[in-house]
Amino acid sequence: MGYQYTEKRYNVMGLSSLAEFAHIRGGINGNRQDVYFIRAVGVSENFVREVTEMERELTGRMAAGQVIYNRAGAFPRSIPMEEIQIYTGCYDAWDSGGRKILHTRALGEASGLGELVSTACQKVVDLHRRSNVGVSSSMERNFVSKLLYWADTLAGEHLRQWTPGQCMKFAAQGVIKEQEYLFCYFLTLLGIDVLLLQNERDIDEKLDRLQLSGALMLGEKKAVPLAGYDKNKYLSPVAGPAETNRPIRVTIPARPGRRSSSSGQAGCAAVVPCGERKGAPPQSIPDTGAAGGRELTFEELALKASSVVMIALHNDGGEVVGTGSGIMIGQGGYILTNHHVASGGRFYSVRIENDQAVYKTDEIIKYNQVLDLAVIRINRQLQPLPIYRGSRPLVRGQKVVAIGSPLGLFNSVSDGIIAGFRKIRDIDMIQFTAPISSGSSGGAVLNMYGEVIGVSTAGFDDGQNINLAVGYEFIDTFTRGFR
Repeated sequence: MGYQYTEKRYNVMGLSSLAEFAHIRGGINGNRQDVYFIRAVGVSENFVREVTEMERELTGRMAAGQVIYNRAGAFPRSIPMEEIQIYTGCYDAWDSGGRKILHTRALGEASGLGELVSTACQKVVDLHRRSNVGVSSSMERNFVSKLLYWADTLAGEHLRQWTPGQCMKFAAQGVIKEQEYLFCYFLTLLGIDVLLLQNERDIDEKLDRLQLSGALMLGEKKAVPLAGYDKNKYLSPVAGPAETNRPIRVTIPARPGRRSSSSGQAGCAAVVPCGERKGAPPQSIPDTGAAGGRELTFEELALKASSVVMIALHNDGGEVVGTGSGIMIGQGGYILTNHHVASGGRFYSVRIENDQAVYKTDEIIKYNQVLDLAVIRINRQLQPLPIYRGSRPLVRGQKVVAIGSPLGLFNSVSDGIIAGFRKIRDIDMIQFTAPISSGSSGGAVLNMYGEVIGVSTAGFDDGQNINLAVGYEFIDTFTRGFR
């Protein structure tokens, strides 16, 4: 049976950087799929470095089987003479067969994509005819043939590895011609997120009126050459700096449903003590916070559990393979959790305190493996927790409260203090003493004003109540646009 077309919803979340394009992922809910079609217009101060970092991230994830990515160089101007008959033949077979099934050269009938490609192609053909008066049958034949040739040439890996829900990204630089632009739109109709690097010139008014893509303004328009994309450049091993601190073993929780190494080696990383937060004098005190200058009692803080959820992770067969926690961050159903939690399930069921309903979803809106953060979405209005703004740095000895669902014990509340600040894989993290266990991952670490200062993420192998949280600085940046 062939794959069915799903209706597309475009650019649900506004993006503010190339890194966000790399990390964001649209979900599929029923017969609707969220995709991104973004034009990055102009250049930022560090444009080339940002493109390089984006592609390094995507290439690493591609090597792990988590995404399919390519950046096209110049579009081929024409179909090679020896292949023209092949691609015009694809069009002729599609047209004579009632335009129900369309195969490219790279995709045989066994691929199951014929119906999906046909629907997407017909939408683009209709759009092309509406925006160009007097398109003849021969002109349409040539356009579709070119579309299929580009699909095989520029996005062949996306098509060959296509599966429902597969995360796919495609980028191109300097797309201003109508047919090239419509080809990129064609890719989005197949569920591929597309980024156009329009550093020197953007699309014209005619294409802009089609309202197919969103604009991300980076800065002044100017010519900036980019080397062609070569995944091997990013996959080559590079030796890192010598470690000067004696590593302390720390376990980043394994994906639910997978057994951790008994030796403790899996997920280990060097822990570098950072001492006080940079710029924080020893006598610094916490910010007065959202509570209006009054610290809340532990009983009052425990009521914040209504904005912390338990997430059950399901495999392809619907079985629960693990649990985690999450924090309400946006009224529109947005929930922050750890990436290692979200990546452990095929879909999720979410429980909310004082609500008998169970909310099922497979929507991962955004994720970042390095920060170990992810955002999922459910179909419900939420009461989000405020994120600490950091007008004064956090300090050691500061009281905190952790809320999560350790071992599946829904919304347990524990108290402790900030014990220190550590650097894990170059990410600054908060060490705290409030007890957490497996299942707490993704839960909230609050200050005494009920603000989120961290997301419970990991714990040390040895010792008691030595736990780690991703700090509010990363949370604030990661969740912009959801709150």
